[in-house]
Amino acid sequence: MTSKTSKTKRGNFFEDFELGAEIVHPIPRTVGEGDQALYIALTGDRSALPCSVELARTLGYRREPLNDLLVFHVVFGKTVGDVSLNAVANLGYADGRFLRPVYPGDTLRSTSTVIGKKQNRNGKTGVVWVRTRGENQRGESVLEYARWVMVHKRDPESPEGERLVPELPTRVPPEELSLPEGVKLADFPAWTTGGRAFFDDYEVGEIIDHVDGMTIEESEHALATRLYQNTAKVHFDAVKTRSTRFGRRLMYGGHVISVARALSFNGLENALGLLAINGGTHAAPCFAGDTVYARSELLEKADLPGRDDAGALRLRLWAVKDVDPASDDMALQEEVGGKLRYAPSVLLDMDLWVWMPKRPR
Repeated sequence: MTSKTSKTKRGNFFEDFELGAEIVHPIPRTVGEGDQALYIALTGDRSALPCSVELARTLGYRREPLNDLLVFHVVFGKTVGDVSLNAVANLGYADGRFLRPVYPGDTLRSTSTVIGKKQNRNGKTGVVWVRTRGENQRGESVLEYARWVMVHKRDPESPEGERLVPELPTRVPPEELSLPEGVKLADFPAWTTGGRAFFDDYEVGEIIDHVDGMTIEESEHALATRLYQNTAKVHFDAVKTRSTRFGRRLMYGGHVISVARALSFNGLENALGLLAINGGTHAAPCFAGDTVYARSELLEKADLPGRDDAGALRLRLWAVKDVDPASDDMALQEEVGGKLRYAPSVLLDMDLWVWMPKRPR
């Protein structure tokens, strides 16, 4: 009988993560125009900068940059095989910073450092925190963020080991935000976005219901997740997910983020790019057939260092399913037992900094 040796990888379980360990993720990925076009097709994104090379050059870019969230998902996707292949769910994000533009033809790679871990009370799972850095082919950091994920244990009887819950900032300070070097807005052609409102026109506390809804189809989610080379079992394996509490595949939470961001274009047309992810929570699972709606709440406005032509808006972007918050005037959080809980329809709660031109003088 021929002996068997395993050359396949089954991913890391909770016990495999060590505090301070650095994980170098395969596989470097050159991202091109086709990836950008497919991203638009799958999400309906209408962000002006990634759509137009001429607009991008007018504003001082070398050419049209890749969509910020496409970059995020590709960098994230590199990490899945090492961090969340055996995940129950991705839980949240913090301290995310978009550091420089990524252009078609650039090659992205990812590295993560384990910054925290904590076993759950059931002894079967635990939460792992990592800080991930995405670099281009020149070794320049293009994106950094922290995330935490619930991961299965290999053996429920194994000891927890070292425990650390990291302290993460609640937001990226405005003074640490900046536009890419060379961006100029004196000749910004406002007609290209169709937006009537500029940075000056938004008020803290303002709520924008983005009107449109989008139903997430199984095929769109599957293509999007494959585009990012995200191999998490909960998204693909219909056999393995039969034994989960939901009994079926989950839609990738990042796809929900992209759909919500795409929907938010209506009312935030001149929000030309992301500067930071202050925080984020996947409040509930999304399944094929769910219809996503989006709402934004303006939390804060800030000037950008050294700029008098653009500012930063801090937005709380909500995604809800199967309920239009504009027509139903729904509460997105409710008090249960003296604590605030998400309403059952809430899928996503993201805290973002976006940048927007100021109204031309």
